[in-house]
Amino acid sequence: MDRKRILLYTLAFVVFAALVYMQFRTWRHFDWATFWRESRDLGKPPHIYHLFHAVALIYVAYAMRALRWKIFLRPVRPQASAWKLVGPTLVGFTGLALLGRPGELIRPYLIARREDLSFSSQLAVWAVERIFDIGAFTILLVLAAFVAIAPRRLPYNGVFQKVGLSFLALSIGLTIGAMVVSRSGEALANWVERRFAHVASNLGHRVALRIREFRGGLHTIHDAWSFVMLAVVSIVMWAMIAVAYKEVTHSYQAEALEIPQSQVLLLMGSSMVGSVIQLPGVGGGSQLATIAALEHIFDVPKELAASCGIMLWLVSFVAVIPAGLVLAHRERLSFRKLSKESHEKEEEVLSPPAG
Repeated sequence: MDRKRILLYTLAFVVFAALVYMQFRTWRHFDWATFWRESRDLGKPPHIYHLFHAVALIYVAYAMRALRWKIFLRPVRPQASAWKLVGPTLVGFTGLALLGRPGELIRPYLIARREDLSFSSQLAVWAVERIFDIGAFTILLVLAAFVAIAPRRLPYNGVFQKVGLSFLALSIGLTIGAMVVSRSGEALANWVERRFAHVASNLGHRVALRIREFRGGLHTIHDAWSFVMLAVVSIVMWAMIAVAYKEVTHSYQAEALEIPQSQVLLLMGSSMVGSVIQLPGVGGGSQLATIAALEHIFDVPKELAASCGIMLWLVSFVAVIPAGLVLAHRERLSFRKLSKESHEKEEEVLSPPAG
């Protein structure tokens, strides 16, 4: 493990520990017996049926991610099979769940290797994919915040709308940035390279290369029809994830957790923001942010909020691990080795040319 990764882990752990301390300071009268009782009931019918449905929806969402990547590959690999991309997708997200952020590059690395493409080209697709994720979720969130009726019953409806506007501003900013890079990416990369040429660690070269990679990723959207297909797949995928969240909350059969579907998007948003702080194998920020949203926005009792927040994390982030481990074992893949190789490839791509 290099010094950079150790520093990131240490920082994430410190922030996570501080969040846990602040959270549990407010839970001085936390009833652990109630927490375990609420959680134990999930293993019984009919509760468990809703959890199975949620996990099934999450797995279908992974298959849709593979389909979306196939659309990205059409210009260079028109014969690529969405079914064959499901394996690398499941293994990649398993690596992310087990290793945290160091496992993020496993998926583009495996796809590049399987389709005999350059790693840099799949890093570019991975970056563009993020924009479609944020954009699709934003569309659903804005519709829920400003069109749906249920969120208006929330005491914090104004907060809901502000969150929607924040995601909308982020999406618009990313879209404008993508348009600039698509039209003038090479000129922008050359300017960055010259401007920061003498900054430590070859910053100018590394940033310029990222701009060129991203521009190459944008070129995978080769016509309007491809853009429409990517947008539709992304929106449907995030809608399915929203339904999975709803199934988890509904599985408790508790009045406090009978949250309308449109309001569930606020939970998803909190989870997405919290997932920025993620420790290997244990998550961290995602659970805490979701628990805080349940307790303070939806007025769910803290024991029930804690149980539901952890279950949402298990279903949406951890449920992929069994399938990923089976596929990795079948193909004799080591997650730590894949993570190391993918980061080495990344450094190789970012290294300045000799001389």
